[in-house]
Amino acid sequence: MDLFTSQNQNIQLKMPDADVSYFPFFFEKTEADQLFDILKKSIQWQQDDIKVFGKVHKQPRLTALYSSNKNTYTYSNITMQPHVFTDELSKIKKKVDHISSEIFTTCLLNLYRDGQDSNGWHSDNEKELGPEPIIASVSFGEERWFHFKHKTKELKQKLLLQHGSLLIMRGKTQENWLHQLPKSKKIKNPRVNLTFRIIN
Repeated sequence: MDLFTSQNQNIQLKMPDADVSYFPFFFEKTEADQLFDILKKSIQWQQDDIKVFGKVHKQPRLTALYSSNKNTYTYSNITMQPHVFTDELSKIKKKVDHISSEIFTTCLLNLYRDGQDSNGWHSDNEKELGPEPIIASVSFGEERWFHFKHKTKELKQKLLLQHGSLLIMRGKTQENWLHQLPKSKKIKNPRVNLTFRIIN
């Protein structure tokens, strides 16, 4: 299998009421290693406060918002102001745009410093994203398990997100499914995750 073919090889997850594609080898290892190091050091990471059951906590990961426009993004009562896309983010976005046949405007980045950093059950269904939002998620660094569960049916799914992989969620996925990145005591190394969105 040549490199171009392997980068475009995708697995369609068998999830009813959803449209989820996984590209395990979207970036080959050498390029993924380089991008991971650059993003970890160059992105303007921040740690916001979140309120859970009336108590304020530090968000269990670092985040950043980058965009080709000036539109803010609000989730969990946090409103983020975007930075301008860096050269590396523009390069990654161009490749994601091509494979998805979309033009993404915005990237919400997450830095999970180790297995104690996590992201709880949620859907990416904020009003800024419009109906049937498309989310393209690129992973660099430590492999982490990504969990899905259906909102009304007894259905669950999980996927190990590899270094250099791409996950695309389309259609009614956010309407019908929740997803999370759970904690893991076994994981000691960081992961950088880029979630591309369209906010016009």
